[in-house]
Amino acid sequence: MTGPPRQDEARPLAGHNRISAQALTSVAKAAAAEALGVTPPDVRVSWADDGGSLALSLALPISIPPLTAVVRDPGRVGAQGGAIWDRTVRAKRAILDRVSGLTGSALSRVNIRITGVRSTVGGRVR
Repeated sequence: MTGPPRQDEARPLAGHNRISAQALTSVAKAAAAEALGVTPPDVRVSWADDGGSLALSLALPISIPPLTAVVRDPGRVGAQGGAIWDRTVRAKRAILDRVSGLTGSALSRVNIRITGVRSTVGGRVR
């Protein structure tokens, strides 16, 4: 059985919380790097106002299996997550959800520009 709310739970605390642009950028870099298999320093981030929400733009390479490995085993593409286009489309939603969930910021969209590829061997970027 629960009793009445405690005094400190009944009313919100005064003050405000702010997340700096640098903190938002760090979270976006980490989310994008995780989603597309690269390291956070590989990710460039920019923000824009989109009618009161934040539009996130990312420019980064994407990890792919070595092409010689794909020739020997075409299934490596599927094991890596599929075609670059498909992985990027899925990554948009994952990045938007992760950044919004961790920061509480209202993101309206995520734009991704793939700038190159990073060859991966056994899940590691080379």
